[in-house]
Amino acid sequence: MTTADRLLTVEEYYFSRKLREVNALKLVGVPIINLGIGSPDLAPPNGVITAIKKSMSDASAHKYQSYQGLLELRSAIADFYKGNYDILINPESQVLPLIGSKEGIMHISMAYLNLGDAVLIPNPGYPTYTSVTKLVGATPIFYDLKAASNWQPDLDSLNAMDVSKIKLMWVNYPHMPTGTLGDKEILKGLVDFAKKNDILLVNDNPYSFILNDYPFSIFNIEGADEVCLELNSLSKTFNMAGWRVGMLIGAKAYIDNVIKVKSNMDSGMFYGIQKGAIEALNSPKNWFSDLNFIYSERRKLIWELATALNCTFDVNTSGMFVWAKLPTGVTSESFIDKILQEHHLFIAPGNIFGSNGEGYIRFSLCAPEETIKEAIKRVL
Repeated sequence: MTTADRLLTVEEYYFSRKLREVNALKLVGVPIINLGIGSPDLAPPNGVITAIKKSMSDASAHKYQSYQGLLELRSAIADFYKGNYDILINPESQVLPLIGSKEGIMHISMAYLNLGDAVLIPNPGYPTYTSVTKLVGATPIFYDLKAASNWQPDLDSLNAMDVSKIKLMWVNYPHMPTGTLGDKEILKGLVDFAKKNDILLVNDNPYSFILNDYPFSIFNIEGADEVCLELNSLSKTFNMAGWRVGMLIGAKAYIDNVIKVKSNMDSGMFYGIQKGAIEALNSPKNWFSDLNFIYSERRKLIWELATALNCTFDVNTSGMFVWAKLPTGVTSESFIDKILQEHHLFIAPGNIFGSNGEGYIRFSLCAPEETIKEAIKRVL
């Protein structure tokens, strides 16, 4: 039985493949420290666990759920956007809960891309933008982000390119993997670029509350509602990665098109998870400050570890990773394989995020301080 041709365009996700190797080492007793994955090790807010437990006795807890999610959840998302981004959105028509924002990347692509359409993708950037683009038969076109320009898009280069086939553009600030915050003037330029060329601009925004005192939405840019969608998630913000709770924000017409895809692919998010998500979204403001204190202490130790590995880094970044430059002439995957073999540390190689990530590595902050201290001991 032959596979679909689309499988010839993609490979298994790097972390899926590499973690098999890491887990095989663990099974034979190798004490691996995993600093490669952005999977929060901390617990969600206490009320979240209580809410899901309590919901189990509700009459509708175990039924199929609405494709658009509970209105109560959509209202909580709208309130969260108003309280944290000062954005007014209509919970009836401008919010779509998702089973993780990764699902949204596929749904948006299926809703808007035809065979032969092109998609602008950041380099470096989240690998799923590229793989999903290929899976739906569209063509990825990479736009450069480089250290020399603080990992910001070059508007002149974008405006000079042939955009006749470009239908969609992915942007992601705070940026993964570099942790760079978005430049508001450049983001305004991207919105104008999208308007001028009839391109759907999608901002992927799951890191805006991690080590960042100034959360920002693409909808803070004037006119963005005309050409933009925004993905967001509870995974990083509330330590709920395994719960798979994401959201899509945008104008009704855009949301309605995505619902056409989503409603044919699932039957809605589990009721109890929605109730837990509502509780998380209603968390007090000190949740973020308490969480970020923990991450700031961990980041200091990761900086120490990166320095011990002869790497350099920018301290003025956000998010739950440290993006570090390797010594000249050292390649990303050869370095992390050496560190895995010699010190039993797993760190993500920068090249998996794009060619402009070659020569860099990415450390995760999702490990306790004692674990990071042990990693430092191993390399000193």
